[in-house]
Amino acid sequence: MSGRGASDDEREARRARHVVGEEARDAFIAAHTAVASAKLVPEIALHLATEITTLWTVTEAWLAERAVPPPYWAFAWAGGQALARHVLDHPELVRGRAVVDFGSGSGLVAIAAAMAGARRVLAADIDVFALHATRANARRAGAHVAAVIESTTRDLVGDPCEGFDVVLAGDVCYEQPMSGRVVPWLATLSRAGKHVLVGDPGRTYVPTAGVEEIARYDVETVDDVEGVARKLGRVLRVVTPAA
Repeated sequence: MSGRGASDDEREARRARHVVGEEARDAFIAAHTAVASAKLVPEIALHLATEITTLWTVTEAWLAERAVPPPYWAFAWAGGQALARHVLDHPELVRGRAVVDFGSGSGLVAIAAAMAGARRVLAADIDVFALHATRANARRAGAHVAAVIESTTRDLVGDPCEGFDVVLAGDVCYEQPMSGRVVPWLATLSRAGKHVLVGDPGRTYVPTAGVEEIARYDVETVDDVEGVARKLGRVLRVVTPAA
């Protein structure tokens, strides 16, 4: 018979179920990811789920046991890779400007904007784990990058983003409810004079009107996640005319 008391088991179960607090979230990210770079953006190292990490094959039950939301932040999605590549290759888009990275996830696009010379970057994601991952990834990119990037878990949809010049959104049209909320808001920002770019790997709910394709990239993807080895990542500019 085990010498552990029921209270010991209960305390351990509670610790496993609740990944809370700044240090605990940082430790969770470090323990369950590996530092690697997306193939299209080798300049930026990220905490990612890979074949050698737990997050690669976790189940919803495993995440629920630890009170962890689905770890979208642990993957470099094709739309975000395309957008980050475009920003790094065309730094004039963000240099000296204030930038919002909406649906930041790993922070890949936010970090690319900071590296390209943005004076201020707001990484916005409603998942607090994503913002912890963004901060950890930004620190890896250097002190200047980390200093430029701010973060928020506030849902920005509907916000006028006053004080910001550029809005970047990588891979945000993967579900109809999400696209239905985000696309009209991005169009409103465009009409208000913001430069709005969307990274898209061919999602079903990406808009076909009010946008123009300005770049495309062949993106190597995670086959187990996307179902294919490569995707066409497009960068779209929202060009909705003024009302």
